[in-house]
Amino acid sequence: MQSHLHAHIPQAAIQQLESLLDHDHVSVQIKQERKTRHGDYRRLPNGRHQITINGNLNPFRFLITLVHEVAHLEAYLKYGRTIKPHGKEWKYTFQRLMLPFLNPQVFPQDLLPLLARHFKNPKASSDTDVQLAFALKQFDAPNDKTFVFEVPLGQTFKLYNGRIFKKGEKRVKRYECVEVASGKLYLFNPNAEVELVN
Repeated sequence: MQSHLHAHIPQAAIQQLESLLDHDHVSVQIKQERKTRHGDYRRLPNGRHQITINGNLNPFRFLITLVHEVAHLEAYLKYGRTIKPHGKEWKYTFQRLMLPFLNPQVFPQDLLPLLARHFKNPKASSDTDVQLAFALKQFDAPNDKTFVFEVPLGQTFKLYNGRIFKKGEKRVKRYECVEVASGKLYLFNPNAEVELVN
């Protein structure tokens, strides 16, 4: 395995991950934080495969994201390019690849039940699983970000791009928030990370 990854993942996962990444023509690159995604996979024009992961992720989120992207690679190699990016082939592959890591040597005990539930039907992003995302956030380095579901009703907050919103009521799964400048209504994922505005 590419040794630059060792510092980013739980030590107990290294050996298993080495066998997972023992593919020809795959490189894993660590990137600066990207606001819209934790990682990605792409097949390059020269036939090689590239996975990129944000370097600011805590070890548990980094591991989940890396296995998520390896599942894209393996699903592509096994089922071809016509499958849906997060369709049943990818879900099955992700479940199978993650299973050996779901143990108390790799993940803290209190994360395991949440991970077990999540991997019964994994989503395109673990961020859409409110409980799991919140539990994973507890292992992040301290920052000034808050989840939308933690923002008090009527409080204003801003996004990384500077746009300011006022939090409203919850619909079924998302929160109605009004953009202050335009008055337009937007729906926010409960796990969107935002910055409170005083």
